Amino acid sequence: MKTRHIILYFIGLLALCSCDDMFEPAKENFRQLDDMAEESNYAHGLLMYGYGSLPYVRSTQTDVATDDAVSNAKSNSYMEMAAYGSWASDNDPMSQWVRCKGGIQYVNLFLTIVDKTKWAPSAESKQQMFIDRLSGEAYALRALLYYHLLQAHGGYADDGVLYGVPLLTAPEDGSSDFNQPRATFADCVKQCFEDCDRALSLLPVDYIDITSNDEIPAKYRELGANYSSYNLVFGVKSTGLISGKIVEAVKAQIALLAASPAFRDQSGVTSAQAATLCANVLKRIGGLEGFDPTGNIWYKNTSKLGPGSSEMPEILWRESRVDDHNNSTQEAENFPPTLYGTGRVNPSQNLVDAFPMRNGLPITDANSGYNPQDPYVNRDPRLSDYIIYNGTTFRRIDIITGNYPNSKGESTDNRNNRDNYSTRTGYYLKKLLRDDVSPATSGSEIKQWHVYPRIRYTEMFLAYAEAANDAWGPKSDPTGIGFTAYDVIKAIRERAGLATNEIGQPLPQGDVYLEDCANDQARMTNLIRNERRIELCFENKRFWDLRRWMLPLNESINGIQIDRDEATNALTYTIVQGIEKRDFDSSYQWYGPIPKSEVLKWSNLKQNRGWY
Repeated sequence: MKTRHIILYFIGLLALCSCDDMFEPAKENFRQLDDMAEESNYAHGLLMYGYGSLPYVRSTQTDVATDDAVSNAKSNSYMEMAAYGSWASDNDPMSQWVRCKGGIQYVNLFLTIVDKTKWAPSAESKQQMFIDRLSGEAYALRALLYYHLLQAHGGYADDGVLYGVPLLTAPEDGSSDFNQPRATFADCVKQCFEDCDRALSLLPVDYIDITSNDEIPAKYRELGANYSSYNLVFGVKSTGLISGKIVEAVKAQIALLAASPAFRDQSGVTSAQAATLCANVLKRIGGLEGFDPTGNIWYKNTSKLGPGSSEMPEILWRESRVDDHNNSTQEAENFPPTLYGTGRVNPSQNLVDAFPMRNGLPITDANSGYNPQDPYVNRDPRLSDYIIYNGTTFRRIDIITGNYPNSKGESTDNRNNRDNYSTRTGYYLKKLLRDDVSPATSGSEIKQWHVYPRIRYTEMFLAYAEAANDAWGPKSDPTGIGFTAYDVIKAIRERAGLATNEIGQPLPQGDVYLEDCANDQARMTNLIRNERRIELCFENKRFWDLRRWMLPLNESINGIQIDRDEATNALTYTIVQGIEKRDFDSSYQWYGPIPKSEVLKWSNLKQNRGWY
C-alpha cells in the first residue's frame, strides 16, 4: 500500500501543481536519483512502481458495461457509464491515462540509472546480468503500459488521423516541455515493438535453474559467471517477473489490437503479422500439443491453486497466489444471497443465448433441438461451468431464481430484484468462484487460495485463430505454422464437450456447425468471436473486444423470469426484454476519450472526435 500511495502522491503533484510549483519536488527527486547508485533497493523500487501501475484487476469489473452482464450495485461506475450515458472525457472509468503514464515515468527514470546502480559490485558478471534482466523488464513494462494506453485512448481526431498517445521514452523533469502532441497510433505501435524486441534480447525465455556452466550464455560466461550466480539472476526465484515468453505474448496482443477493424487502416500492422506473432507464443508449448484439456476451468483445479503447487499449463502469466478471502473477493461479492454473497455480477440472457447446444448448433438454428421452455437442457457444458441458472446445485444447495419456493417450501432471496443483493437477470456468476469458500458473513468463514491470470494460453489461441482467419481464411496455413484457425476452434469446442451426446461420446455427424463455418470466412469470423466471448467471459475482455471489432455497443440487456404453475408444477420461462439499456454512441465511442483536463491543459493534445 505504501508503494501505491507514493505513486498516487507523485502523480497528484503532476496533475495539481502549476509548472513552477512542480519543479521543486522534481529537483528533490533527482537529487535522490543521484544517490541511487549506492542504494539498489531504492533504485529497484522504481521498477516495482512500473509493475504496480499495470491495470490488471482481481475481479470481474468491466463486463457489466457490456452485453454480457449487469450489476446489482446501484453506484457501480461501469454500469452508470453504460446504462445512463455518463461516459464523458471528464468521467471515464475506463481511463488508463494517469495510472499508465505514471508507470511509464517511473520506468523511464529507472532506465536512466539501471546501468549506474551497484547491483552486485563485487562481481562484473553478476552486475551485468542484473543490468540486462532489469533493463529487459523495464522495456517490456513500457511496451505493456503503452498497450493499455492505446487500447483505452487511441482513436481518430477530427483531422482524420489515427492517434495514439504522446510518446515519452525519457523521464520528464523541470526542463521538459509538457505540451506534447499525440504520436500517431502507428508510431506508438512501432515503439512498443521496439521495446519488446529490446526486452527479448535481454531476457531469458523462462526463468529456470541451470545445472552447469556450459548452459550459461557466452557473453556472461566470458565475464566469469558461474551457474550459481546465473541462477541467482535468471533462475526460478525470478518466476513471476516478465520473461521473454511473456514479452512475446505482449507483442502479440499489441499486434492483434493494431490489426483489428477499429485500428488496422492506419496502424501499419496486418492480421498476417499478428497471426505470426501469436503463433510464436504458441510454438513455445508445441502448438496444439500444448493445449490444456482443462484450461477452460483452471479455477476449479484446486490442487494447483495453493502455494507449493506446480504451474498450470493454461496460464502463461499470473499474479502471485493469494489467500485473499474478505468482503471484496469474488465469492463474497458474487455468491447468491443463500450462500451469503451479494450477487454483484449478473450474467445476461444475451450471454446465455450465445452458448450453443451440446450438438454445437446455435440455439437459433431450427435443427438445434433448443426448447425455450426447457432452455438449459443439452446446452454447451460451459454454460453450467460459468453461470448459475435456475435449478443449479451449487455447494449442495439448489439455487432457485424463479418466482416460486424451493424444494423445502422456502421463499429464497435468490429470486430476481430482491433489493440490491440479488440477481436482476435471473442468473448468477459461477466462473472464477471456488465452491469450497465460505464468506465471512456466513459465521463460518473458510478461506482458500486463488490464482489470478494475466495472460492465458486460451486467449493466445483465440487471438491466433482470429488473426489467421482474417489473414488467410479458416483452413489456410501459408507460413507452415502447423495449425489453422479451424484447428484451434475445433480444439476449443472439443475441449468444451461440443458435438457429443449426454455421456460425452462424439456424435456420428461430428461438429456440423463448425464444418459449415469452415467453408465461409465471414461465418468463421463470427464463430471465433463467439467462442472468444464464451471462453473469456467475466475476464474483463468483452468491453475492449466490442470496440476493436467495431460491433454495436448499445444492445439492451435481457433477463429471464421463471414462474411455476401451482397445479402442475410446470415452469414457464419468459424473456424479460430491456432490463438495462446500453446508452453508447457507436458513431464515436468505439474509441475512448483523452481526459478533458489534459486537453484543456495542453494545446497540442488533440481530442478524439466526438468527445469534448
